Amino acid sequence: MTVRRAAAAAALCGALIVAGAAQARAGGPPHGSVPAATPTLTQLVGQRLVVAFKGTTASRSLRARIRAGQIGGVILFGSNIASPSQLKALTARLQLAAHNGGQPPLLITTDQEGGLVKRIPWAPPNHSAQQLGQLPTAQSHTAGSLTGAALRADGVNIDLAPVADVPTGPTDFIEQQHRAFSTSRFIVAKDASAFADGLEGHKVWPTLKHFPGLGRATVSTDDALVHITATAQQLGRAWLPYRVAFRQNLDPLVMLSTAVYPALDRRAAAWSPAVIKGVLRKRLGFTGVTITDSLDAAAHVRHTTDPPLALKSAAAGSDLILITGSRASSQAVFKALLAAAGNGTLPMGGLNKSYARILALKARL
Repeated sequence: MTVRRAAAAAALCGALIVAGAAQARAGGPPHGSVPAATPTLTQLVGQRLVVAFKGTTASRSLRARIRAGQIGGVILFGSNIASPSQLKALTARLQLAAHNGGQPPLLITTDQEGGLVKRIPWAPPNHSAQQLGQLPTAQSHTAGSLTGAALRADGVNIDLAPVADVPTGPTDFIEQQHRAFSTSRFIVAKDASAFADGLEGHKVWPTLKHFPGLGRATVSTDDALVHITATAQQLGRAWLPYRVAFRQNLDPLVMLSTAVYPALDRRAAAWSPAVIKGVLRKRLGFTGVTITDSLDAAAHVRHTTDPPLALKSAAAGSDLILITGSRASSQAVFKALLAAAGNGTLPMGGLNKSYARILALKARL
């Protein structure tokens, strides 16, 4: 554990108090209030949910759920974004709802990779990851820094980027979409860390994705049930970008893939204790926050619904549960997780650990 992470995790409430006081001294209100020392079940569950919503304004029902602590974060898609002034107003109102409910600051996330995946059209990066990988590494750092500054100005505090996948050839969908920095794990490692460092310099937290790797996938997990038949050794070589980022004392989130990796487990990575606890935390030493890839998409390709997958993910140790479907879907997930927390299906030990990691992340906002 890095010194920065250890300090945040050891004094969560103190960190939130200090952050709020510092901002107040600077002339602005704190983003959120310090949560109770003993969180309620609603907070333990709600802080884990990152949800999508429709429209370019924060509806009354969405704000009510945030105030009540039933939501810990939101994801913004292109349909939520119309102009710089609209986006600033939207993110401010979302944060105000959390503050008025006495909740921690809200995680406001978006996919701002560059190239084909760029939700805020006026914001950097102006190159795809593949284009950046062909330039000096310093250009990736500059792109991350410019992106971080733009996102921060618009009220976005989590970028679901950079892609840390290492494609193996032209048939891999990540390579076809120009979303990877390179087919060389060494270039991916350098550029992903540089981009992440640039984001963190503006207090926008990066997300390395999609662990344990989608570089070998020929189709997206949003469109099909994907099995990555690589050996454990082949998969391990592609973890270099994560190892480098962790060694450099960066504090990224890690997005968990919904593909299946038979060499590691028969279950998808996003609900695999072997991947999350065994590989990512124990073997690679990651102590930060994990977030699932879209469980709505994963449920669709499996002909099921979101709640069963969310329960599996939470039980396996995923911290943040990403629900990109309807309001009904995310509400159903909240109710299912709350019931499981109440009856002991989700043990308190795991709930408290995830809550602590998420609040440590929010303290850094």
